[in-house]
Amino acid sequence: MVKIYSVTLSKEEQEYLSKQIEFRNSKSVIVKRSFVILSSDENGDKSWSDARISSTYSVSLRTIERLRKRFVEEGLQIALQGKPREIFKEKIFDGPIKSQLLALRCGKAPSGHSGWTLRLLADKMVELEYVDSISHESVRQILKKNEIKP
Repeated sequence: MVKIYSVTLSKEEQEYLSKQIEFRNSKSVIVKRSFVILSSDENGDKSWSDARISSTYSVSLRTIERLRKRFVEEGLQIALQGKPREIFKEKIFDGPIKSQLLALRCGKAPSGHSGWTLRLLADKMVELEYVDSISHESVRQILKKNEIKP
């Protein structure tokens, strides 16, 4: 198999990876990734083949390829720790909106309906212009936190 991405570590990077292995728990993902990167380093002592790395550290060949690619394209820290996760935006439904929803839910259901549904509550909140938009899932979560069933 032809290697598209090759790993060449500087002395500082090699020392950094060795320290990661030394000071972390041996079951850590960062330790396993450090071992793989050190083993695939062309300047290093090992410079193992992918098959040997795979069998020694119990990782797939595809994982080794992806790790090398991430190292070459994005750097050592991203290769070890992965990309930072997206942070979900905060909920936009504050106290007054929640209280309006709860008051609506406790009120009488519209004519033609025997009771409130999540979608019906969401539609009514938009119709009454309490909010610009709201999903039935958001309605469900608000009701659940207040221990009210639809």
